[in-house]
Amino acid sequence: MKRYLTFVVLMACVISNAQNINEALRYGTENLQGTARFQAMGGAFGALGGDLSSLNINPAGSAVFNNSLFTITGSNYHTNNDARYFGDALITKDNTIELNQMGGAFVFKNTDSNSDWKKFTLAFNYDLVNNFDNEYNVSGSSDQGIDTYFLEYAGGTPFGSVLLQDGEFLEEAYLDIGANQGFRNQQTFLGYYGGILDPETEDDNNTNYISNSIYDVVDQDFLRRTTGHNSKFTINVASQYKENLYLGASLNFHSILYTQYDQFTEDGYEPNSEIKRTTFDNYLETEGNGFSFTLGAIAKLNDHVRLGGSYQSPTWYRLEDNTSQRINSDLADEDINFINFNIVNLYEKYTVKTPSKLTGSLAVIFAKDGLLSFDYGYQDFSQSELRPTNDPSFETVNSQISSDLGTVSTFRLGGEYRIQQVSLRAGYRFEQSPYANGNTIGDLNAISGGIGYNFGGSKLDFALSRSQQDVSETLFNAGITTPAMIDRSFTNATLSYTINF
Repeated sequence: MKRYLTFVVLMACVISNAQNINEALRYGTENLQGTARFQAMGGAFGALGGDLSSLNINPAGSAVFNNSLFTITGSNYHTNNDARYFGDALITKDNTIELNQMGGAFVFKNTDSNSDWKKFTLAFNYDLVNNFDNEYNVSGSSDQGIDTYFLEYAGGTPFGSVLLQDGEFLEEAYLDIGANQGFRNQQTFLGYYGGILDPETEDDNNTNYISNSIYDVVDQDFLRRTTGHNSKFTINVASQYKENLYLGASLNFHSILYTQYDQFTEDGYEPNSEIKRTTFDNYLETEGNGFSFTLGAIAKLNDHVRLGGSYQSPTWYRLEDNTSQRINSDLADEDINFINFNIVNLYEKYTVKTPSKLTGSLAVIFAKDGLLSFDYGYQDFSQSELRPTNDPSFETVNSQISSDLGTVSTFRLGGEYRIQQVSLRAGYRFEQSPYANGNTIGDLNAISGGIGYNFGGSKLDFALSRSQQDVSETLFNAGITTPAMIDRSFTNATLSYTINF
């Protein structure tokens, strides 16, 4: 009987290809967000405190507050991707507005004048530590067609294992193979019924495949659109000991939502090729939660100099992925459109552990005229890990993480100059590439500036920041190995309002 409505089926795939080294980087990297003052000064707040977003660097920072307060922040995020693929260049822009920070601190001063503990602070803060909204488009003439992707997965796969069973629908077989045989066989099935490849022989034991397309070069268009966020809710306690020491601790609860939509089109084959056009689209959705804790201290050496130090634990994320695919070509099975984004592969939950981070900080205070602040952060991304570690696919990914990723040093420098109620601010941030080769993802450079006005009982702050980073993006995990080279820049315009009480 002909099927007029497609159904949704959720299956658990025992071998996953949705998780890879990108997971460790996507959730282990925190882009500079937070309040306008924090962003304007490059996030260099490890020895300063006195700002709710400083809790992301050093939890002792809330003990610096002299009174209770509440801050709310909104930002406009503008992304510019200048992508080059086989010599062709395309520029893609994306623009979003988010409420990226909201929180408050409650300061309790000790009424016992004989106690060495001068005050206690309880703070709550929400920060959007990474905004995943982004889009880029690449186009070029490649000598690596989409057939190379399917041929790489098909090699070694018995032909009989991917054939339809009697009375079985195409979409049922696609899900069943993914659940019971794994991603490799599922992609072989998709390539065969999508018309991209055929077995060398019709023997069920055949493990060699040939391409159905003929080309020297092909024209390719690729669009990747991502959405979502990594948000963090922080519960913080801190205290001032005597006149010169601030101590603090935070519990951080992360919420992850990430979607990735890839749209791929290929044409320009030779005239004698039976395939004239191929489309292959993929969709990934990831949801989950994470947890980390932070410990820190700030010491006032004198009226002008402060030192800060903090430890951020690894963040443990518990995540769940689901993927969907669709494919078509001139030789595809007539029912191939029943495999679409309503047919969902649901993967088993897994854990991503991102590396811990150490931060050392120095600040110089020029009385009421202004300040200079410097932070140095250190992370070892080779210590990232996907779990369970005994999963064969995760063993491969973790081995790649250990060999390809390295240590990351981050430098943040910020300054503020006050003219009565007006504060002028500037900052600079440098972050090393997490890749040992320094090329797959380049170093990040960012500059920022801002202005603030103190009304007495409240403050209004504005910041403008821009960061730039070169990124090498592969279109697929197999076959098409030539990456797109992307010059990526982010420009944030941020406004914060703080009220004291």
